[in-house]
Amino acid sequence: MTMLPYGRQSVTDDDVAAVVAALRSDWLTTGPQVEAFETDLSRWTGGTGCAAVSNGTAALHVAYAAAGVGPGDEVVVPPMTFVATASSAVALGATVVFADVEEETFTLDPAAAEAATTPRTKVVAAVDYAGHPADYDALRAALAGSDALLLADAAHSIGATYRGRPVGSLADLTTFSFFPTKNLTTAEGGAVAAGDPELLKRARRFRNIGLVRERDELRWPDEGGWHQEVHEFGLNYRLPDVLCALGRSQLRRLGDFLAARARLVARYDEALADLDGVLIPGRRSWAAPAWHLYPVRVLDGRRREVYDRMRAAGIGVQVNYIPAHWHPAFAELGYRRGSCPVAESFYQEQLSLPLFPTLTDADQDRVIDAFRAALRGVPVRPAA
Repeated sequence: MTMLPYGRQSVTDDDVAAVVAALRSDWLTTGPQVEAFETDLSRWTGGTGCAAVSNGTAALHVAYAAAGVGPGDEVVVPPMTFVATASSAVALGATVVFADVEEETFTLDPAAAEAATTPRTKVVAAVDYAGHPADYDALRAALAGSDALLLADAAHSIGATYRGRPVGSLADLTTFSFFPTKNLTTAEGGAVAAGDPELLKRARRFRNIGLVRERDELRWPDEGGWHQEVHEFGLNYRLPDVLCALGRSQLRRLGDFLAARARLVARYDEALADLDGVLIPGRRSWAAPAWHLYPVRVLDGRRREVYDRMRAAGIGVQVNYIPAHWHPAFAELGYRRGSCPVAESFYQEQLSLPLFPTLTDADQDRVIDAFRAALRGVPVRPAA
């Protein structure tokens, strides 16, 4: 039986050729493709400068470090996210404060973020769940009077817009992920976008072990042409040239990827809108989502049953995500279930149906038929 995955990369001969050309060049690690990829990426962020990094978790760690997050600081995070949005702040010594999400989009609730913000808050991190932007104007208003920076975890939402403005231009810092199931891929990879040149410089230094090479900033500038210094510790989170070459090729098709996802979402919406026991994803009129996921809600406590039936039928549905504060590592730090009821209720109903640009209409119809059968409690026959 062939399992139909919930997400899948789209790699073409052009992508392969771009990687081969990079492999045959003089550069495999940090070379001209890195800067070119960052420039190409900035065209999707409204011109906001970008720093490419080794993966999406690294992007979060780099962004928090650029913001100066450290021991004694607090970082506000919604629990409806992959755990890295929170754990990368903990890795820098911060305390995570979880704030609940909105009912319709399951993005960070501005009122909850405001209530969670204290004088110790260094960053408030919104997550564009499923590719739907958070309400950034409302979040800005909620942070009025605070020194906290606003971070957009846009792992799901590159190419989305909020009130006509592109993701990447909406927050002080924005992080992207280019994992294979995301809206474009560099195999592993990510990026940090920042409009403030100082924040961007800090991000680029942290991802490069903290190395300082600019002569006017060196403590001992006359040591020689080889000289470099570390003024603040960083890590090696560089994204190599060969993967940036893949990313540049993928970016040329990002518009097509987004259009294909939107068309498939519209087909799901039409097929499932009137189905009893199911709620389709919500969206706001001011958002043009990027639709990384198609998250339905299976009501009446039947999510596990439907998940098992779909998997048995070869349909790779997924659950995104376990509320971050439910993970044992956070439980052992004293975080308790029940603290974010909207996110926790959503988790108990959420199911992601397969969604990727090369999903055929026939395979999508197979998903829809299997989903309907699973809801009826009818055995679903797996595809050959």
